[in-house]
Amino acid sequence: MTLRPVAEDDLPALERFLTEPEVSSPFQWFGWWDIRRWRRQWADTGLITEDGGHLMVVRESERLGFVAWRKISSSRTTHYWNMGIALLPDARGKGVGTEAQRQLVRYLFAHTLVKRVEADTESENFAEQRALEKAGFTREGVLRSVVFRDGRWRDGVRYSILREEVAPDGSPATASIDASTSGD
Repeated sequence: MTLRPVAEDDLPALERFLTEPEVSSPFQWFGWWDIRRWRRQWADTGLITEDGGHLMVVRESERLGFVAWRKISSSRTTHYWNMGIALLPDARGKGVGTEAQRQLVRYLFAHTLVKRVEADTESENFAEQRALEKAGFTREGVLRSVVFRDGRWRDGVRYSILREEVAPDGSPATASIDASTSGD
């Protein structure tokens, strides 16, 4: 499983998340809106800018979904990344989300100066919470009534990972420390 830039022939796979409710359900369907946005952004920027981007999650030639990140400014001089993932239904529940998020964190720390990457999910999305924890993220807390979806307000959960918590291979830094000291 790898991440790669979005190619023009990937756009129909991305657009499925905007046009097929069953692909985005149960946690990412927010109704139909601007179904050509990714096509316009791809034509303009290739879906990667200084303020964020999208990468495809693929296994060989199979498209599994995408990861995305966006810049969050926390002060005049400081920013960090907020990231997310959307997987096609057939890719869910197989460890793809954990690995894709681990790879995106490694990519962002390798190619930008940020110290923090965060991710948010709905409080009822237990699979995503497990995936983030397996990828080394720390649960920070609940955001009350932060998402309106399917007729009601829903709580979210925020996770983060800091640069020093990630080993060069993308695994949690504590795992590499534990492994290197286990023979002592």
